[in-house]
Amino acid sequence: MRRRRPDQPEKQEPVTDAAEADCFLRAVADVRPLPAPPPPPRPAPPPPLPLQRHQDELAVLEALGHGLNGDEVLESGDEWLYLRSGLSPALLRDLRRGRFRIQERLDLHGCTVEEARTELATFLREARQCRWTCVCVIHGKGLGSPGRIPVLKRLVGGWLMRHREVLSFAQARPEEGGSGALRVLLGWPRRG
Repeated sequence: MRRRRPDQPEKQEPVTDAAEADCFLRAVADVRPLPAPPPPPRPAPPPPLPLQRHQDELAVLEALGHGLNGDEVLESGDEWLYLRSGLSPALLRDLRRGRFRIQERLDLHGCTVEEARTELATFLREARQCRWTCVCVIHGKGLGSPGRIPVLKRLVGGWLMRHREVLSFAQARPEEGGSGALRVLLGWPRRG
């Protein structure tokens, strides 16, 4: 038989005796696990700064306070209409009835006020280059806006009235977006 060195630990044999296992289970019967300590509380995040909302509200105030000519802007309930002064009302009527074919569309869904202004200006430059006469600008109905207020609807109308190539605009037909879009009639000076 081999002798064990004093610095070697003694090997323990697994408990195989049923009486020893029973004795162990009785000895630890009252033992309960300690509850884990709760995790440290997370600090509350700082409240968000409503910078974009503030910019949007300022833009609305700017658009509403611009002093639009009452003869040029017509409102019929929720409908937003515009006809440049000196033009025939028949032009607006034909635009509303869909007599002009829409040549291109601009969708401003999800844009901030500044993004929408930039997109619209770029779109009108492209319209000038392509000499489109009727386009559709989709501004949305405001269903995703706070308070479900269509911020871009008023702003887009105000921006369009400031462009000299915009002759008229009217709410789009239901199949084109209804109150969430505008049909825009454009006019270009003749090439000399």
